[in-house]
Amino acid sequence: MYGGDEVSAVVVDLGSHSCKAGYAGDDAPKAVFPAVVGSIEQTESSALMKAEGDSDAKAADTKASTKAADAEKTNMGRKLFVGNQALGFRRDYMEVVPAMKDGLIADWDVVEAIWDHALRERLLVDPKEHPMLLAEPSFNTQKQREKTVELMFEKYQIPAVFLAKNAVLTSFASGRATSLVVDCGGGSTTVAAVHDGYVLNKAIVRSPIGGEVLTDCLLNIMETKNVVIRPRFSFKRREVRSGEFEIIKQDFPNTTESYCKYMQRVVAADIKEAVCRVPDTTFDENGYANLPTTPYELPDGQTIEVGAERFKIPDLLFSPSLIQTIPGMEKLSAESGSNLRGLPSMVIDSINKCDVDIRRELFSSILLAGGTAAMQQMKERLEKELMEEAPQAARVKVLASGNAIERRFSVWIGGSILASLGSFQQMWFSKAEYEEHGSAYVQRKCP
Repeated sequence: MYGGDEVSAVVVDLGSHSCKAGYAGDDAPKAVFPAVVGSIEQTESSALMKAEGDSDAKAADTKASTKAADAEKTNMGRKLFVGNQALGFRRDYMEVVPAMKDGLIADWDVVEAIWDHALRERLLVDPKEHPMLLAEPSFNTQKQREKTVELMFEKYQIPAVFLAKNAVLTSFASGRATSLVVDCGGGSTTVAAVHDGYVLNKAIVRSPIGGEVLTDCLLNIMETKNVVIRPRFSFKRREVRSGEFEIIKQDFPNTTESYCKYMQRVVAADIKEAVCRVPDTTFDENGYANLPTTPYELPDGQTIEVGAERFKIPDLLFSPSLIQTIPGMEKLSAESGSNLRGLPSMVIDSINKCDVDIRRELFSSILLAGGTAAMQQMKERLEKELMEEAPQAARVKVLASGNAIERRFSVWIGGSILASLGSFQQMWFSKAEYEEHGSAYVQRKCP
């Protein structure tokens, strides 16, 4: 038996936007950091430039550079930098590489670097001593599941593993075995039906519009309004007199475009979280044009006024056709086409794909989860629109935790609860079973 009083399991939820890791039984993850890494190709010339850059950096801030260096991973001819501090430290020729694409793992070297950082540097544990519960997308492929299990047993030598679907964990976090989970994550939005603790694969409905698309839309709108969002590394503030600051521009010609864009997105994401709210009705440019603006102070000290776009951006989740009116988003609109559907339409479609017997129960147990779902008025708007579109006999109830942290980390919290249950301990896929049956056996142990 694993878990219980002997040793606590480690729960890891690697999403498109961030990686959450911590111990089973805890209320919240111990480590939360971006699911992207900085990557520098290790050629002789770049290694030399890197060394020069590091010596300058140490002179500027020894402590910061030492901690950032701890998060470095060298892999396949490139050096990877993981974690908030390592990514916040600008380096010449450093590209930003995501671990996930379209909700699935895209770069296994990056994933290994993220797991290493989470386990060895944030949680400070020896993986050989802890069983691991890993959250996975509801639509994960068999090939990716087998590769995950293989890495865990072969590289990390863990005693046991269990792969749990995101939607199931969200459902468990709210104390339900049957529900319809609306997961508004960073990379996409997924609606999945859970019945008696199992995801109904036929009822999974996805949309490419997630938190990162909303952030990009906001960034593009700001650019068309001639608002310059300066990345934090590109300037210094010097106090001229009490309360007055002068902005001194810093020029780093070897900074990559992907890193510059990433740092701009960090600021835009904060603007989105601070001022955006879901409108009560479908967004209309004329109707919202005269509403008062909301001020926001950028890192460089300039104050901008955010107007109708603070309602327009969140409404993309409900009216995705609005994306055609946003400059620079034509590519996504053309590529996705019919996949761009509003949340109410996705929910109705998912429920209609389920058996008639459980539809009423699903309508009354719609769970909102994910970081993007933490926006104000999201629950009220979704419930209102579903009541208009759902069959008359259905009793629509949208459930969402009032605590933004619980909503953001619902998948991880569900994993924490599940892995700490005494009745769950027999469910682990042990190393002995892996050695006897191979990685394909994961399909039977973790359905």
